[in-house]
Amino acid sequence: MAEKVTFEENMQKLEQIVNELEQGDIPLEKALSEFQNGVSLTKDLQATLKNAENTLAKEMTSNDEEIPFEKSESDKN
Repeated sequence: MAEKVTFEENMQKLEQIVNELEQGDIPLEKALSEFQNGVSLTKDLQATLKNAENTLAKEMTSNDEEIPFEKSESDKN
């Protein structure tokens, strides 16, 4: 089973793709392929960030329930 690629590794791959495309000295077919890879990486990175945001935007109640941070009991007063 392949190891899961980390957020940082995907970010580094995306930066490499962007740098390569900015240089503009690659064949069109490779540029299109790299662009598609970059779009895919961007979607994966955005999903990872959204998941992290959703996880961090929760808090535990005294009953060990997860609730959205903005609807905590302290905000109701």
